[in-house]
Amino acid sequence: MSEGAEGGCTCGQVRYRLLDDPIVVHCCHCRWCQRETGSACALNAVIEADRVELVGKTAPERIETPSLSGKGQAILRCPACKVALWSHYGGAGDRAAYVRVGTLDHPDAFPPDVHIFTGSRQPWVVLPERAEQYEVFYSGKDVVRIYGDNAAARWKVLRSG
Repeated sequence: MSEGAEGGCTCGQVRYRLLDDPIVVHCCHCRWCQRETGSACALNAVIEADRVELVGKTAPERIETPSLSGKGQAILRCPACKVALWSHYGGAGDRAAYVRVGTLDHPDAFPPDVHIFTGSRQPWVVLPERAEQYEVFYSGKDVVRIYGDNAAARWKVLRSG
């Protein structure tokens, strides 16, 4: 269980704690994530935003950016070192936080549950043979299998909220 996992920015001004396990961990290989991270992919732990507790003295600043969907994305960054800590995307809006796994104190505890947008992954990125992977995105019928019953129910509540 990752409940109680903590993370923060590089300079240490913004610190947070997860009050529950993530619903799902996405490894996104889309070109937008590649450009925004300067890397081959983005690794995001999806969790209810009210299950992310600030434990430091500084709150992150919200930066609105465009997104591939056209709905935009809010990126929450440290106001000092500018590290991106989590985002809110158009689908679930501010109700869901997509926490940057690399900002957690123990990111190795959060391997991806699913790889998405693999059609645009870098050709030198080799995915594990049995990894859940989708050329674009998975469908609603795959949610319970990927997330598990409990997490799928949490996601359904977030999406309907």
